[in-house]
Amino acid sequence: MIIKRPEMRRILTAFIFPWFFPLSYVICAPIAIIGVMISGNQDFAYKMGRIWSKMVLTVCGIKVETRSKARENIQPPVVFACNHASQMDILALYIALPVPFRFLVKKELFKVPLLGYAMKKAGYIPIDRKNSRAAVKSMKEAAQRLKRGASIVIFPEGTRSVDGRLQPFKEGGFMLAVRSGCPVVPVAIKGSHDVMPKGALLARPGRIVVNVGAPILVEEDGKKLSRSEISNRAHLQLLRMLQD
Repeated sequence: MIIKRPEMRRILTAFIFPWFFPLSYVICAPIAIIGVMISGNQDFAYKMGRIWSKMVLTVCGIKVETRSKARENIQPPVVFACNHASQMDILALYIALPVPFRFLVKKELFKVPLLGYAMKKAGYIPIDRKNSRAAVKSMKEAAQRLKRGASIVIFPEGTRSVDGRLQPFKEGGFMLAVRSGCPVVPVAIKGSHDVMPKGALLARPGRIVVNVGAPILVEEDGKKLSRSEISNRAHLQLLRMLQD
């Protein structure tokens, strides 16, 4: 029986991913932490994140393609609003987005050994979804970081999509744009659900296409948009890019 090349690639990825993904992180995370502590520059962790992402995606046979010229015209800081259908989304964003960024991350992940410490040193911002007062405080902190020049990635669906289709947006994350005055840049991630859907333990080889959309300005004709208006525009633009 002859195993065809695509089938062989799937077998290799299924075998490699379960051990290479955590092992590579355990190696790269301490380097990122030490680098930030020595240099005092959180962008060191971002650069290490890019290296780690390239390693994992390359070894697993996953290609990331960016199909938008708009990415070259982005003037940070901005709020990147992305759809979320897979664990691979974060790795793909490290490759595709043209400027350093930070994530808003649910508070529970900061309790994971090594991961939590690495995220703290990298400048990620914890969000407590169960405590509205704490969430507002985190949003204020994130808005201040935006004003200081740090772009931030949000996943306004709130959680990964089970079927890969775009879900309704929660408006809370768009308060960052309203508070800081920074534009929102919709980012459509296609193909990540096929590579590793929610709940899957194994990755598959494939292609992830990242489309960086047109910035949505917070203010038009002297009038500031509400977070609801920004959310609706971002959702519509993402929907169109995903269907394209």
